[in-house]
Amino acid sequence: MTTLEAEFHEAMLDVYEAARAHDYHATYFKRMIDEYGGVGAARRLLAKGDIQSGLMRLWELSLLDQSMEAAVLQERFRSLFTEGELQEARWRLERLGFFSGI
Repeated sequence: MTTLEAEFHEAMLDVYEAARAHDYHATYFKRMIDEYGGVGAARRLLAKGDIQSGLMRLWELSLLDQSMEAAVLQERFRSLFTEGELQEARWRLERLGFFSGI
């Protein structure tokens, strides 16, 4: 695991902890991180091609800025993902109005 991948892994754990601090226990997400690492989990989730229930729950909690999709789109992490994965993350956040307030 490169330093950047390790940093992204930590960012994914932060996503989990942010949700947990709001009484949302994303156990499936945490299991994926533990099994595949942060980058692997993100790639698997982005490959599903739709907005998942976990992201909807973060939207309900006003935590889209702390979502996996938002982390993927951070400038420092973009190189870890393909253009298609970046587009999928952006599409999901756009659908939920994340960029309208920025």
